[in-house]
Amino acid sequence: MTMPKARRTRRPKEPTAGAVTDHDVYLFKQGTHAKLYEKLGAHLQERGGRQGTAFAVWAPNARHVSVVGEFNSWDPHSSPMAARRDHSGIWEVFIPDVRLGAVYKYHIVSNHNGYTVDKADPFAVHAETPPRTASIVWDLGYEWEDGEWMAGRHRANSLDAPMSVYEVHLGSWRRVPEEENRPLTYRELADTLPAYVREMEYTHVEFLPIMEHPFYGSWGYQVTGYFAPTSRYGTPQDLMYLIDRLHQEGIGVILDWVPSHFPGDEHGLAYFDGTHLYEHMDPRQGFHPDWKSYIFNYGRNEVRAFLLSSALYWLDLYHVDGLRVDAVASMLYLDYSRKPDEFIPNQYGGNENLEAIGFLKQFNESVYAAFPDVQTIAEESTSWPMVSRPTHLGGLGFGLKWNMGWMHDTLHYFRQDPLFRKYNHNELSFSIWYAFAENFLLSISHDEVTHGKGSLFGKMPGTEWEKYANLRLLMGYMYGHPGKKLLFMGCELAQWREWLHEESVEWNVVDDPFHRGMQRCVQDLNRMYRREPALHTQDFTQEGFVWVDYHDWENSTLSFLRRPSGGDDILLVVLNFTPIPRTNYRIGVPRAGFWQEIFNSDASHYGGGNTGNQGGVEASPLARHGYFNSISLTLPPLSAVFLKSQEQGV
Repeated sequence: MTMPKARRTRRPKEPTAGAVTDHDVYLFKQGTHAKLYEKLGAHLQERGGRQGTAFAVWAPNARHVSVVGEFNSWDPHSSPMAARRDHSGIWEVFIPDVRLGAVYKYHIVSNHNGYTVDKADPFAVHAETPPRTASIVWDLGYEWEDGEWMAGRHRANSLDAPMSVYEVHLGSWRRVPEEENRPLTYRELADTLPAYVREMEYTHVEFLPIMEHPFYGSWGYQVTGYFAPTSRYGTPQDLMYLIDRLHQEGIGVILDWVPSHFPGDEHGLAYFDGTHLYEHMDPRQGFHPDWKSYIFNYGRNEVRAFLLSSALYWLDLYHVDGLRVDAVASMLYLDYSRKPDEFIPNQYGGNENLEAIGFLKQFNESVYAAFPDVQTIAEESTSWPMVSRPTHLGGLGFGLKWNMGWMHDTLHYFRQDPLFRKYNHNELSFSIWYAFAENFLLSISHDEVTHGKGSLFGKMPGTEWEKYANLRLLMGYMYGHPGKKLLFMGCELAQWREWLHEESVEWNVVDDPFHRGMQRCVQDLNRMYRREPALHTQDFTQEGFVWVDYHDWENSTLSFLRRPSGGDDILLVVLNFTPIPRTNYRIGVPRAGFWQEIFNSDASHYGGGNTGNQGGVEASPLARHGYFNSISLTLPPLSAVFLKSQEQGV
């Protein structure tokens, strides 16, 4: 266990931390307390001239609760807690001489059949490294050095800003083969990850859940510690340091957050005080059949306050810039992954989970009220309306929504032999019909490259050269399409195998010129995306996108314009989804003059054949596609070509 470095830490500033007041209890029972982490859990304090720790835990159905740990030889009789007299169900005790680093649990004897169990602290901010399961008394003091980022992050996180997200699983981004293939620590990651993300010109990173979880193979999606970063990679301060370093490099940090379910491990939230405290009692409401985990009781005020506090905790104390909410669809539908007789309809007889809907709205309202310069992101896989629209308009209130439909259609299309792609042409054009119904983020995530699905490179058809060309084309199509972007680690390298959470990204492949070329391609797409306002300022409005030609299914080509807000630069994106080069391919354009070729996925330094348009083409007064002018292009095989017009006027 690594202690926090003295030169970077301080004592907490909250003088009332750990002191539960009547007002706290009122807000807790009302379901609106969003800073319970300042009150419940373990807090280092001084009382009566003695240093120690104040403990508070919610266990309303317990007959007896005590704190057990190394400091009292795990004796359940040594440190009994007292139940508050306000019927809040909160138990409290101050134990002198329990210091930083003390290991503890709550020993609970239930009123229900005398059930006895030792539980980890639901509000613990630090935990033992699995397979150990106890909580650790800790001080979260840290001297941040990201003031410049925090003062200006509203610009980086705004909806008209570029957002290119690098999705990372911390345990498998890089490993140390010389040391039994161990993962990097938070601080080791801080020495390498920010520099790489900056070099690749991503704007944000998104971490798969880093909250404490007992089973590493869950990738963090089976959370037991909703306030504790996993100690597999270091202390809370070590994670803060990693986030700090990313911010200093101008990189935003998004965390995956999992309010949809939790595991049944004995030390966790399930059956916490001998009753179904956090989860529903009826398995038709409280147990998830796919993940074999428990579903939160969103109708219970105290549970909503617990989850709200967890969300705001990471934004507050860890300076996180956004929360991506996992498995939102499983929260919205009572019959999610259930047969007709396996769920309980709502009060109106429908399958909508009204309590979960209310919670999600409350979550988004609370987050944006406290932190208007962050983003909340929904992984929502259905056509539920207005996910990313304000709650006062009837929406769920998220800032962004993953575009799962675009991802499924696009990957299905790219798997097709180019000879037959013309028969699936609508899979590419269909996404524009709903592209502006939500604030979409185009995601090619970890879910698409694991569990036997193969790598992104492996999904591409054709010869080896065609596979690389197809993957570069896919990236070009993604970056030209309206919406923010997300790409899982390793995909930027065209790694051969699918993601394995116990192995490192295949960094060795960049020694091969084709893999290195793929990496350069993604890097240049990120650079172009960031620097060209036409590609990001109007991602969510129809005015930012205009079809030129989506009818040329016979040749499997698409062409469209991207327009910025308040600017004159226009980009033309032309995509050839066949391995057949096309010469003298005429495209209508809205302007005369020179159209500069600013990106060509067939460039030789990406591993392509270097077929192109010699830096650009001059428009001719030949009408095409509803425009008075047109340009004649050479389209390389399996390529994405971007051209830019800087002329004033239309």
